[in-house]
Amino acid sequence: MTATPEGSSPGFAEALKVHLKIGLFSFGGPAGQIALRQHEIVERRRWVAPQAFDRGLAFAMMLPGPEAQQLALGSAAG
Repeated sequence: MTATPEGSSPGFAEALKVHLKIGLFSFGGPAGQIALRQHEIVERRRWVAPQAFDRGLAFAMMLPGPEAQQLALGSAAG
């Protein structure tokens, strides 16, 4: 897979592939999922700026429920 140009949004099929990969290969609970999500979405593909990811993670940690799930819903919502 190639990275999309910085600042552009991925297509549905590409985003689905990445999120399925994260779901299949993330072990260790929310911490493992968050680390893999940060690597894939922020560092490798640059779909989300590091500062935006950090803000989303901080907000997700304040919400009830697993942080990884909240973060996934926040990144999927845009």
